Amino acid sequence: MVRAADCPRQGTLGTSRVLAVDAVSYPRVGLKSFPQTLPLGDHEVVLTFDDGPSPPTTGKVLAALAQECVRATFFLIGRSAFDQPDLAKRIAAEGHTIGHHSWTHPSLMRISKAAAFDQIDRGIAAIEKVLHGTAATTPSTPFFRFPGFESTPATLDFLQSRGIAVFGADLWASDWNPMTPQRELRLLTDRLAVARKGIILLHDPKGHTAAMLPAFLRYLRDNGYHIVHVVPTGPAVDFDGVP
Repeated sequence: MVRAADCPRQGTLGTSRVLAVDAVSYPRVGLKSFPQTLPLGDHEVVLTFDDGPSPPTTGKVLAALAQECVRATFFLIGRSAFDQPDLAKRIAAEGHTIGHHSWTHPSLMRISKAAAFDQIDRGIAAIEKVLHGTAATTPSTPFFRFPGFESTPATLDFLQSRGIAVFGADLWASDWNPMTPQRELRLLTDRLAVARKGIILLHDPKGHTAAMLPAFLRYLRDNGYHIVHVVPTGPAVDFDGVP
């Protein structure tokens, strides 16, 4: 039985439940791009971070998540994981899910089909090498997010044929734009107040996002939101708690 991690500190947000996801039941999720999203209840959110790992901001994001005993999903760029292996390993060691976000983050709809497939495979292989010692193109965690959500029918079919679930998002803070942490918090909380649930997209290399995150996690806690941690379908997982 999969159960959420118990938090050793009182009064924290915590992780409410774990949701196992496979590419058969959920091949493409996120209402910004697809007609289907994850089966989340009212006030349930999935936190996702793109474009890392990137020192020092990823470390700040991890510290904020650890303080609140929250688990998230990080869609890593293969080249960045290759360049920062210790940080990629830290993300995994702290219990977060690691998905894939291409090798160097180009638009996969603006390059050839062969080049797009290579970007997917090289990114996966780099992360598998860092985390597991073997540069396999079959991902241990078969989750992928397109850079800029720019997919094509060919790349979507390629991922589906490989049994890899594609993640879009249900809402975001537009944190790719320069802004203050306070502005980002307001944007995100206003959008969440309308959506009331969903897959949230953030970017851990952004300094304003790292600075905003502790306040956002407090907002979630104080307003009755619940964190759902997504993992790939597989053997039962038993968490012993988050340090």
